[in-house]
Amino acid sequence: MTGSIILIGPMGSGKSTIGRLLATRLHLPYVDSDALIVSHTGVDIPTIFEIEGESGFRERERKVIADLATQSEAIVLATGGGAILDPANRRHLRRMGKVIYLDVSVDEQLKRIRHDRNRPLLQNTDLDSRLQTLAEQRHTLYQETAHWRVLGDGLRSDQVLRRILRHLQPRSGQIPARG
Repeated sequence: MTGSIILIGPMGSGKSTIGRLLATRLHLPYVDSDALIVSHTGVDIPTIFEIEGESGFRERERKVIADLATQSEAIVLATGGGAILDPANRRHLRRMGKVIYLDVSVDEQLKRIRHDRNRPLLQNTDLDSRLQTLAEQRHTLYQETAHWRVLGDGLRSDQVLRRILRHLQPRSGQIPARG
């Protein structure tokens, strides 16, 4: 599949929110890889982590992304924050279309997700240090996977959306047709 827009980045970067807005604006189907996993299993992500561990979840994530990569329809895909940990996922995502790294600081993440209990990697831990560790482990992988990066600190969803849409516009100087 080519022509899709894939959003990657840390938890709390706005992938799901921006993904839905972008899909609506571009008249494309919206897909959230985490939501697909939940739909396929019938249980939430914390339960998958509890029963199968992170490795079981990552295997399910790998299968979902591989399946999406075989489809011909262009989509807007919001991935889980750790989807880029797997080399096969990184290859699939880049082949599917334009990969956008929604980058936010740890401070911004803390503002956005401090009270979210549906994030298994953040349970029973010092939130600030855990987010910092994840950022250090993943930032380079996000950059290597993405075609471009959008900084989201202090921006509203509509502002991030406008930045993405400007980047997607043809560079010919023509105004793109609206569908």
